[in-house]
Amino acid sequence: MNVFISADIEGTCGITDWSETERSTPQDYEPFQKQMTREVKAACKGALEGGAKGILLKDAHDSARNIKVSALPEEVRILRGWTGDLLSMMSGLDTDDFGAVLFTGYHAWASCPGNPLSHTMNLRNEHVLLNGVLASEFLINTYTAGYYGVPVAFLSGDQDLCDFARELIPEMVTVPVNKGVGGGVLSIHPDVAVERIRAGAKEAVEKAHKCKVPMPDHFDSQIRFREHKLAYSKSFYPGATLEEGKTVCFSTDDWYEMLRFYHFVLSDG
Repeated sequence: MNVFISADIEGTCGITDWSETERSTPQDYEPFQKQMTREVKAACKGALEGGAKGILLKDAHDSARNIKVSALPEEVRILRGWTGDLLSMMSGLDTDDFGAVLFTGYHAWASCPGNPLSHTMNLRNEHVLLNGVLASEFLINTYTAGYYGVPVAFLSGDQDLCDFARELIPEMVTVPVNKGVGGGVLSIHPDVAVERIRAGAKEAVEKAHKCKVPMPDHFDSQIRFREHKLAYSKSFYPGATLEEGKTVCFSTDDWYEMLRFYHFVLSDG
C-alpha cells in the first residue's frame, strides 16, 4: 500500500501565534518547524510500521517549504512548493494508487474557537459553508480524497477538528494535540504528541479500508468574505452568484468543479 500525507502547521502541538507559523519570524517559527517535522516523521514511521510500502508527503503550509526533508525515512517522497493545480494541499494524490490519506498538523475551520489560528484557506473570509457545514481545510481535502476513492484514515491537530472528523468518518484515527482556549492553547507534551501520532498512524494504515469517505451527491458552497469589494470581484467566476454583498455562492454535482471554484475564488495556493 502507498500512503499520501498532507502536512499543515497550525495544528502542530503547542502552536498558538501566527509568528510561530511564518518563516519571516525565525525565532518563533523554527521551534514549531522542528515540531512539525517531528510529527510528520512520526506519521511516516507509523505508516511504514502499519504496512505502507511508499509514502508521498505534501508539505502543505504557507510556502510549502517547512519540513526538514533529511529527517524523514528513506521511503518518503516529498512534494515541496505549490504546483498551482486544483488539488492544492492534496497535490500529487492523483499520481498513484494510494490506499490511505493521513493528515498531520491540521486546524479548525474559520470562525471556530477550537484554535486561535482557525481559518479556511486564507484570512480573507469569515467562513466557508459547504452543504450547510462550516468547512475546514480538512473537510475540503477529505472530499478530494473521496473523489479519488482514497480512504481518509488519520488526523492530528486540535480537539474540535478531531471531534468533527470522527463524526464524519467514525473509524478513522485521530490524535488531538491541542485545545483552543480563547487566544491560547492547552496542549499535550510535544514528545507525547510524537509517540501518539506514530502509534495512531500505524493503527490507521492497518484499518484504512474501513475509512471510506462519505461523498455527497451534490455540493453547495457559500464563501463569506470580510470585504465586499473582494466578494464582488470573485463573484464573476462562471456560475457563481453574489448574495448580501459579501457572500459568493456556487453549486455543482462534480467535486472537481467545486475545487476549480475554490482554486480561483478562495485558494491562495
